[in-house]
Formats: sequence, structure tokens, C-alpha cells
Amino acid sequence: MALRDLTKDSKGRNFLSIREPLQIFQKDFNSLFDHFFNGGMDLSSEFRFAPEMDVSETEQEIIVKADIPGVEEKDIDESLTDDLLTVKGEKKMEKEEKEENFYRMERSHGSFQRCIQLPSKVDQEKVKASFKNGVLTITLPKNKEADKNVKKIEVKKS
Repeated sequence: MALRDLTKDSKGRNFLSIREPLQIFQKDFNSLFDHFFNGGMDLSSEFRFAPEMDVSETEQEIIVKADIPGVEEKDIDESLTDDLLTVKGEKKMEKEEKEENFYRMERSHGSFQRCIQLPSKVDQEKVKASFKNGVLTITLPKNKEADKNVKKIEVKKS
């Protein structure tokens, strides 16, 4: 069976050019090569980074923790619009290797943004944020007045 037969649908029409699988293979191979020789760090000029976030809730507050290693506090921006929390920033990486007859310097940067829909209204005036050891912690006290406006809907059996 020829490769061109693998790119045809049941009616014999071409649905995939030969170039697409080769481009995908080349990209994957390059990624593997970079991962191996850069010690697991992707130092390409464009890298994607999305911080992992944990959201927990008590009766009084919502706590959001974001793991943002390698990012400085001045490069992080947090905002709250109604019940949507946005954390964005920029991550910069630099790797330098010096040996007797060898020198290599690589730099890369990329931006990130995560938005979280909060489960209830919060008191925007009392929101607090702290950043320590690469972990951003945002404490959002709940707005007790907004919770009073919630109406329970009774479901009746028919």
C-alpha cells in the first residue's frame, strides 16, 4: 500500500496532503530534540505557559493559588471584574552555559493569562494578594449581601 493511498477517503478523494503529516512529524521531532538537549526546558522564542491554579472555597472566602515559578512579582497583574478573576503576566527565561571553549546564552519570553469565573460575588474592597516562593495567593472575601439575594427554586415532581 502506497502512502498516497493512506490519504484518501472511502470514495478515493484526497483529504490530506503529504505535506501535513511531514510537518507534524518535523514539529514533534524538533520539540523532542529541544527537550533532550535543553535539559527539559523549552527555550524556543515562543513558548506557552499557563499557570496551574487551585480554587478553594469556605463559607467566608474564596482562595485562589497559582503556581508561577520563575516569574517576578512585578511581572504579574491580577484584576477582578464582577465575578471574573484574571491573572496575567510575562515569564522570562534565560539560560547561560560557560565552559573553557564553550559559551551559550539563550533567552526566551512569553505571556500568560488565566481567567476564573468565581462561584459567588466577592467584596472587591477586601481582596488581598500575596506572592511567595513562586506561588500567588489571592484571598477573595465573599460579599454577604450578594448571597442574600439568591432565591432558591423548588423543584416539584410532576
